[in-house]
This record gives sequence, C-alpha cells and structure tokens, in this order.
Amino acid sequence: MQNTKTLIALMLLAASGTVNAESTNVDYNGQRVSLEANKTPINTAKNDQAVAQLPAGHHFVVPGSFTVAVAAQNSPPLTVFSDDNKTLLGSEVDIARLVADSLGLKLNVVPTSWEDWPLGVASGKYDAAISNVTVTRERKEKFDFATYRRDTLGFYVKASSSIKSISQPEDIAGLRIIVGSGTNQEAVLLAWDKANQAKGLKPFTPIYTKDDASQTLALQSGRADAYFGPNVIGAWKAALTGKTRLVGSFDGGWPKVAHIAVTVKKGSGLAEPINTALNGVIQNGDYLKVLNRWGEGVEKIDRSEINPPGLGD
Repeated sequence: MQNTKTLIALMLLAASGTVNAESTNVDYNGQRVSLEANKTPINTAKNDQAVAQLPAGHHFVVPGSFTVAVAAQNSPPLTVFSDDNKTLLGSEVDIARLVADSLGLKLNVVPTSWEDWPLGVASGKYDAAISNVTVTRERKEKFDFATYRRDTLGFYVKASSSIKSISQPEDIAGLRIIVGSGTNQEAVLLAWDKANQAKGLKPFTPIYTKDDASQTLALQSGRADAYFGPNVIGAWKAALTGKTRLVGSFDGGWPKVAHIAVTVKKGSGLAEPINTALNGVIQNGDYLKVLNRWGEGVEKIDRSEINPPGLGD
C-alpha cells in the first residue's frame, strides 16, 4: 500500500482497494471529509453513570482497557488505514473511542476479519465488536446490542451499466450481485430470491469476494452486475472515483428499519453501561461530531437502544 498526495493517485488506489489516510479530501453525502484531519482523535468525558453500571467485578480482556474487534477491511468511512498502514482509523474506531472514554478505559482496537468477531466476542477474546454489525433476531440469541447508527444498504453498479434502478425485490432476478457472506444484506437478498423463484423468476447469483480490491475488479470487469452493502461505503467509493453509481437503497432490516450496534457477549452486563455511554455522547454532541466528520450524519439516531427489533423480528 502506498501513500498518496493527489486525487489521481487516490483514484488509482481506490480502484485497487488500497485507500489510506494520506489521501486527499472527499466530498460525499453533502459533506467534505478530510482523511488527514480525521487522524486527530475525538475524545469525550468520562460518564460516571455509565461507569457505575459496569458489572461488579467485571474483568475486561485487558485490565483498564476496552478491547474492541474492528474488521480491518480498509472500507472508508467505516475503517481506513493510517499512513503507517497499521493504525486503523474510521468512524467505527471513533465510536469505540467515545465508548472507552465514557467508561474511563483506554481503547484497545484489534483489527480483525468480519468472520472472526462472532467467535471472538462469544469466547471472551474481545470485550465488544464495533464493525458495522446490524441487530438481527438470530444474532440476539447470542449477543447483546447497544445501537449507534441507522443501517442503510445501497445497490451500486458500474457507472456505464444499463441498470438504472433496483427498487423492488423482483429487480434482482437474474443479476450477479456482490454481497458479504454472513451479512444482513445477504439475508435480505436470499429472502428476496426465495420469493422471486416462487414466482417463477430467475435466481440471482451471489458473488462473494475477499476484499475491496476483488469487489472493484468484479464490478468493473463485468463479472458482477451490482454491489449490495453498507450505503456509506458505496457512497464514499462512488464520490471518490466516479466509476460507480447508486441505483437503489433500502433499510438494513428490510422491510423494517434496522440499526448498527456495539455488540457484546450475551449476558455480559456490558450492554447497559455502553448504552448509557452512547446516549451520553449523543446528548453532549461528540457522537454527531464523529458521524459528521466521516460523512455519516445521514444515518444518525436520536438515542441508543438495547436489543431493539431487527432483521427477522
């Protein structure tokens, strides 16, 4: 991965899936985002009420620290590597820092893969996962959640694609769609596909890729017709390169609203203090500072909830 100073170099890196924080500014979602400026942490005050709610005698993975799993997929604005190509930045890390500060703890970010966080949280390897995890009925059987952002999914296609709109389930029939395995967006597509096939429509073909570079190559080469995933990621890439465009967006809990949440082990007792911490930073304005500086203010919530209805409820 190489540092970049110019927009042309940035666009080339984005096409290969290797964007880092040396990159220039990005305009999207009506906001101007400076990756360089966003390397400066946003801290918040200790929340005594949240601290008092921590379970008596609770042992954090690293004493005195909040150890958080964050998927290191280099997918701005959620995650992006700093210019040392090791330090993770992004809105997920910023949210984790607000929670850690509120609980009077140091932040210990552990870059991981999307596939690793469920076992890691359940086994006690991590105190929490903050990795664009959507609340679902199935996940609530094993985990507790404290929400911090509305989940919006977007369909993006190659700029020159003949596809103009994906506005209903029937529109995916026969398409090859890039989607993450084990994600709620995959669950949405599979439900649509089942209904479509019952109507005699062609099945869609899921395209599973390992990283952003593979996604970009699949879409630009024509091996895939569309990408379906977190809208903030799709919007960022579209604004950055001009090589993709939005053709449809849906709530992550389709047909209901769903939310992204801090994820902790079921019954750990951490959901309540984290919920209080999140509501504290929502009230004092630090939460919105984080979302706005990453262009995610469009997905803000007014209050954090514990285990609300989600996909499948």
